[in-house]
Amino acid sequence: MRFIGNKENLVEKIYQILQSKGILGTSFFDFFSGTSNVGQFFKKKGYQIFSSDLLYFSFVLQKAYIENNEVPSFEKLLSKIDIKTHSLFASPLMRIVDYLNTIPQQEGFIFQNYTPEGTKSLDIPRMYFSNENGKIIDAIRLQIENWKNENLLTENEYYILLACLIETVPFYANISGVYAAFQKTWDARAVKKLTLRPIEIIVSNKENKVFNQNSVDLIAEIQTDILYLDPPYNQRQYAPNYHLLETIAKYDNPSIKGVSGMRNYENQKSQFCNAEMGLKELCNIAKNAHYKYLVLSYNSEGIMPQDKILSVLGNFGEVELVEFDYLRFKSNSNGESKTKKFVQEQLYILRKN
Repeated sequence: MRFIGNKENLVEKIYQILQSKGILGTSFFDFFSGTSNVGQFFKKKGYQIFSSDLLYFSFVLQKAYIENNEVPSFEKLLSKIDIKTHSLFASPLMRIVDYLNTIPQQEGFIFQNYTPEGTKSLDIPRMYFSNENGKIIDAIRLQIENWKNENLLTENEYYILLACLIETVPFYANISGVYAAFQKTWDARAVKKLTLRPIEIIVSNKENKVFNQNSVDLIAEIQTDILYLDPPYNQRQYAPNYHLLETIAKYDNPSIKGVSGMRNYENQKSQFCNAEMGLKELCNIAKNAHYKYLVLSYNSEGIMPQDKILSVLGNFGEVELVEFDYLRFKSNSNGESKTKKFVQEQLYILRKN
């Protein structure tokens, strides 16, 4: 998934660094889960995972990838609907995905508010999705909700299907990287017909727990070996950047406003989008959370100064900073930094006293 700060391409490097530094354990708290890619990686490595995020679409991904430990059978659903598939060996999930790719399109909330035809009365019609793909998203999302309401899905199956949709949508969104704005001309991928994709099911023998709340409120109750922090690096809040994924996940017909059709995100703001507040929050976490090792992923363009981060963390144990270059996320290539192709990942490692 296209997501600012996504560690999918960095997590192997981060893991190798932690291994080389002797940062080991059996439990891992992904404090700002986002796409859940870091939690997924460490789940596959055998860790018990705790993860949390304020964004509901992140919670959906966490439920499907992190908390779920079973290959879904869709037993109730498959006994009720007639599904024809081209493969005799298709998994239950693939059979359901194939079925959802054949259902009639519907003109629901996404079509009505985020496609050119649905918003033709606006001064600037919204071009987040093609007319066809807006209807496909609505049809799939409504069908999943109907199955849930008819008690044809287990909780895990419900979140797995929602995750399939959340993971598919970015491949067809007419955006440059985030959903704070749509492109004024059609991206080639945005005009292709949306085809739902199945997600990977990750099975482990650990009881993994996920949360949809401010992780700071969890620090008193979660004990972990590795506490991993990957906060926002700049003043831009995550919620408005991903408002459409949030709306598709919740499908709650929110009040929206502005050219981009933004939903309210007042209760989903991060303190780390302000340098002073971020340092105070970091101090609170480092002081009061229960962990052996705190690992902070940051980068060289972050708003919290390196010396102040080291000073805050240094109050609670031995701190080490490891830095390495990585390719800049496309939508961050603006302003004076536009000509920079690489930025430095900063990995602050705290061994707590």
